[in-house]
Amino acid sequence: MATRFVRAAASAGFVVGLSVWGACSGGAAGPNGSGGAGPTGGAGNAGGTGGHAAAGAAASGSAGAQVIGGAPGSGGGQSTAGAPGSGGAGGAGGSPAGFWDASNIPAAKNVMMFKFLNRTNGQFSDADLFWSFKSGSISETHSFAEQPIYDMPANSSGRMYFYVCAPAAPVSCTGDPTKSKFYDFIEHTIGATQYNGNTTRVDAFGLKIAMRLHCADGYEATVGEDDATFAESRDATFAKFVAEVPAEFKALAQPPYAPYRIVEPGAGAFKAGGAQAAYYDTFVDQLWSANGITIAKPGPNGSGLAAYPDLSAAIFRHVGNVAGSFTPDGKLMNKNLWKDPATFYTEAPANYYARFWHAHALGGKAYGFPYDDVGSYSTYISHANPQYLLVAVGW
Repeated sequence: MATRFVRAAASAGFVVGLSVWGACSGGAAGPNGSGGAGPTGGAGNAGGTGGHAAAGAAASGSAGAQVIGGAPGSGGGQSTAGAPGSGGAGGAGGSPAGFWDASNIPAAKNVMMFKFLNRTNGQFSDADLFWSFKSGSISETHSFAEQPIYDMPANSSGRMYFYVCAPAAPVSCTGDPTKSKFYDFIEHTIGATQYNGNTTRVDAFGLKIAMRLHCADGYEATVGEDDATFAESRDATFAKFVAEVPAEFKALAQPPYAPYRIVEPGAGAFKAGGAQAAYYDTFVDQLWSANGITIAKPGPNGSGLAAYPDLSAAIFRHVGNVAGSFTPDGKLMNKNLWKDPATFYTEAPANYYARFWHAHALGGKAYGFPYDDVGSYSTYISHANPQYLLVAVGW
């Protein structure tokens, strides 16, 4: 782990938990990698990651997680249509009946309950899906059939991994399910009375993941892949990615990465020495020139901007290349730069890998690159007194 930082989530007047993100030299994190809450940047990605605002500080006009209830200022006000500043677009509807099955969840003895939902459209049984969680002396790996719920204790920088392990093709997995090439994970820091967590596409797409947080005050927030993505086949998702991104990005969803992963650009041709290593250079020159920026320009794939999250996000979203957007020392000057997501990814060069996941996410929220939380566009959710988290895993 080459880059580390501390992310704090403020709630009820105190700071809860730590979250560590890093840059792994091989791009996508391995299934047996050590946990660290917050997405792990692939090789060549832009720096580390940016800090999160306290819950309820969503930027006006930002796309958001589906939000149901919740007191304003505590993680997102009540929202059914994603009003500007409400903390979330999308509302509660849209999912097929029974998709978010919250039945048979006992009260937690630790902090909160996790319930695991098989949403592979009949492709795999509960005995073929596994979850794994390690933290301190805890080391648990179970199938959904064996243990469909888990009483989660407080822990910092945690990851929970999910695996498909079935003997038949295309998975061809026997023995240790954590050795399966078909896997994904979610990330969290959980305090005694606080949940902070997210899904992530910073490293790669491995399995379809969505999650719904439910808290004692009635607050709910739902993030992850959208209903249409869950409903379609895995082959269709890979084909859709190839069809929707420019030529420079198509290989990210093709062999040798496919059929296992759709990898982030820094794990492919955008890394140092790769054919697309200079992909962003022209736009970086424009952005630096327009704003009179004096700090060093980033390296391949926008790397090296760990101290400048807004600049990093501007490069990937293709915004800010007009005077008055940034100060000469690289700090954000135009506070409205993140107000309208319709201005993002409008022309090349841009991170069309990230754009794809936003386009096919609940409420338009995704973690497509390490600083995708800039402007409150990531899948990070935070709220006090969590009761349970539903985690849907698709194929």
